[in-house]
Amino acid sequence: MIDLSVDVVDLTAALVAISSESHAEGDIASSVEQALGGYEHLEVIRLNNTVVARTNLGRTRRVLVGGHLDTVPEADNGRPTFVRAGEPVPVIGPDGLTTAPEDRLYGLGASDMKGGVAVALLCAVGVGNPVHDVTYVFYECEEVDGRFSGLKLIADTRPELLEADFAVLMEPSEAGIEAGCQGTLRADVTTKGVRAHSARGWLGDNAIHNANEILARLNAFVPEQPVIDGLTYREGLNAVSIRGGVAGNVIPDECVVTVNFRYAPNRTGEQAVAFVCDFFSGFEVTVTDNASGALPGLDLPEAIEFVAVAGSEPRPKFGWTDVARMAARGVPALNFGPGSPSVAHARHEFVPLDDLRRCHTVMHNWLAGE
Repeated sequence: MIDLSVDVVDLTAALVAISSESHAEGDIASSVEQALGGYEHLEVIRLNNTVVARTNLGRTRRVLVGGHLDTVPEADNGRPTFVRAGEPVPVIGPDGLTTAPEDRLYGLGASDMKGGVAVALLCAVGVGNPVHDVTYVFYECEEVDGRFSGLKLIADTRPELLEADFAVLMEPSEAGIEAGCQGTLRADVTTKGVRAHSARGWLGDNAIHNANEILARLNAFVPEQPVIDGLTYREGLNAVSIRGGVAGNVIPDECVVTVNFRYAPNRTGEQAVAFVCDFFSGFEVTVTDNASGALPGLDLPEAIEFVAVAGSEPRPKFGWTDVARMAARGVPALNFGPGSPSVAHARHEFVPLDDLRRCHTVMHNWLAGE
């Protein structure tokens, strides 16, 4: 049982202490369900390891606040550790810092995204008379294949629970607003050749050598940087793996370069496929994964209202988040949460305590109309 009478910092630490790797969120889901069940203004619904809590006050608008309960696997960082400014950090990250420049909470999921979950939980119980009806969604399996997502589970079994006029996903965004998100596409680009004994290589055709043209095109790629709602998105097209070869004495007859296209949200998924196929014209292209992005929607009244309360300049979201799932359902959404995506999934994952406090204040004031 988690205690929702504590502040956002201590609640985040308590959530970090509960192991909740993807597919094993039972303990944290039960803790959330039990903690929210004692509040009369909330209707609490559990679907597998996903918990939904919502108000039903007859407001003219409904907003959705979402946060995932799962984490990636532990890397000796499952225990929450407080570090004050100037104290040694428990794990030195790529920045090389040996002491913390601010008060921090280290631990798996601190940034991605138990800090955001803590903020949402405290708002759920602390704002009993919100200006909008609110649906809080604490969902499972965000960090794994999308078919396991708790949001997909709701969409498939209780789609009415996702109906809203606007949504905020508590993704780590350094306590600022990141609007929309990029789409992401993965594809295999294949070259063919002819096998031969490597001692007589001239009798074959080396498929790995033939991949040189693929790499040359990638090196020459100039990313589009479209401006959408005043935000500049930067696209990216990169090789993320290459595989080929039969044996140490055989000229390979096939080479596969896997590429990842991060495309701006003004492209549809179909347009992204067409772009990649055209870019690699002359090669065999097989799309293996494609998830469209989400437009920022900053001109919508609900977004304008939230931006005004947050008091921060929105930034584009580089990466894919579940705002895209909401946008696909016709629900505009923003990313807003404590912590940085740059430390998510890392052994040195942490969340600044000031981020937690700021996010809680902003979300509380927005929902309460203050």
